[in-house]
Amino acid sequence: METAGTDKNPLLEKPLIHFGRRVLERTTPGTPQAGYRLLEITPMTPHIGAEIGGVDLSRPIGEALAEELRQALLEWKVIFFRDQREFDVDAHLALSAVWGEPEPNPFFPKGDTAGVSRLAKDAAAIGQENIWHSDHSFMAAPALGSVLRAVEVPSSGGDTMWADMGAAYDNLSDAMKRRVEGLTAVHDWEPSWGTFMTPEQIAALRQSLPPVEHPVVVRHPRTGRRTLYVNEPFTTRIVGLPEDESRELLHKLGLQARIPEFQVRFRWQPDSIAIWDNIAVQHYAVNDYYPRRRVMERIAIAGVPLS
Repeated sequence: METAGTDKNPLLEKPLIHFGRRVLERTTPGTPQAGYRLLEITPMTPHIGAEIGGVDLSRPIGEALAEELRQALLEWKVIFFRDQREFDVDAHLALSAVWGEPEPNPFFPKGDTAGVSRLAKDAAAIGQENIWHSDHSFMAAPALGSVLRAVEVPSSGGDTMWADMGAAYDNLSDAMKRRVEGLTAVHDWEPSWGTFMTPEQIAALRQSLPPVEHPVVVRHPRTGRRTLYVNEPFTTRIVGLPEDESRELLHKLGLQARIPEFQVRFRWQPDSIAIWDNIAVQHYAVNDYYPRRRVMERIAIAGVPLS
């Protein structure tokens, strides 16, 4: 096979898919390097995902620790914790409060505590999250992030994957970057969640959850990094383009989340916790454990309108 820097083989080149070097920046070039006194950082890849040690999340979180947690999430985009055995619902709420208020998902089953969704999957309730997506992009102010806790996991399978959508944008061709600059896209819950609902239920929700528009490329509200913000289940069309052109462009952009170099994969264990930046990444819950049981509890963190 040809190596990077030699003439490319046209038989191996596909739109947006190529072999060789990728542009993989952990942060926006020029960002000062973060320092940590309270957290032990173990990178899972050079640019996305890190396991965090040296902290017991069941204990009160002071401002110094909270600031390091916020910085670690901005830098790594998804962070993981193991063996948090004393972590209960109060600790879950306190941890998510480091970033903001809980934001209930209107379609998720409710847990015993407001703002906490309990996601139990087994032979009778099959996982439907095995598609690359960004939580709540169908809302005018999509979720800033999520805090997910493993309650019960199968002995194998049931991993979750995250894709760095800053890297997804960085690796677009210059021509594609020019093409998507300034475009907006419609995000809508009905094509996905609506398939499980009656027409009456859809009509009732339409009043509070109409379709919304977001830029195809957003500036992250904290880092300013350009991030590709379209996803397969919720982005329905690009404003101002003919239907065929919109569909073709969304298909090409959707392929970016599927590139392994942009991804990190986490093997769940009981008492594991993942926190992700929902603007910076998309995620995919691997459904290879059916019909075994998998139970997770999630808090989504309220966000802000994107521009």
